[in-house]
Amino acid sequence: MSSPDVSGNVAAWTRRNAEYTDASAERSWAKDEITWGMFGVPESELGILGDVAGLDVVDLGCGTAYFSAWLAKRGARVVGVDPTPAQLQTARRLQRQTGIEFPLVEAPGEAVPLPDASFDLVHSEHGAATWADPYRWIPEAARLLRPGGRLIFLHATPLAHLFFPDVGEVTTQLQRPYHGLYREEWEGTEFQLTHGDWIRVLRANAFEILDLVELRPPAGATTHTYYSDVPVERARQWPNEEIWVARKG
Repeated sequence: MSSPDVSGNVAAWTRRNAEYTDASAERSWAKDEITWGMFGVPESELGILGDVAGLDVVDLGCGTAYFSAWLAKRGARVVGVDPTPAQLQTARRLQRQTGIEFPLVEAPGEAVPLPDASFDLVHSEHGAATWADPYRWIPEAARLLRPGGRLIFLHATPLAHLFFPDVGEVTTQLQRPYHGLYREEWEGTEFQLTHGDWIRVLRANAFEILDLVELRPPAGATTHTYYSDVPVERARQWPNEEIWVARKG
């Protein structure tokens, strides 16, 4: 049975699918270049993933599975995992349209019905990294990875959480304490930790931290049409999203 957090987030993402993600998914699946975050920072500039051809990859909280599709185009063997049926329905429609096929599993990132040590890479672009409890999904990622496998996840920075009001656009004034970050109730339940707590939960699950990339919008980027509460110029001054790269020992 789903926890209240999972059930609430499934309801929130069912609404978002109807409002935005179903309509935008086709454009995302059609892109040839891998990009990161709401401002589309090119992977070719960051070099985070490296060569994924032949790797077994699980995408936790894959949503409409556009990132999974990008990885599949690069030769990865991908499994997409998401708890929201509407998002997976969109992903299956795009699989039929494009011919890019890979397994899709309906499950939350905290409890993935896949075998231990099955993957070379666990990936989450927001998805589980934002909407799943890190004290449950980080151990699950460790369980799914083979020794030496990588965990790569993108989410909002703790700094962004400090400056977001309960309603409205991100500000330049503190809205909440830094210490004690964990569960935030907005449209659904988001999770965030301090940087120190992220380091501790990763190390507690035998991860070696390789990098932390704080994203800046590239030249020519514009404010996102749907996530317009983060103006592009604001994100150039203070990082709104970050990517963690870790390796399982």
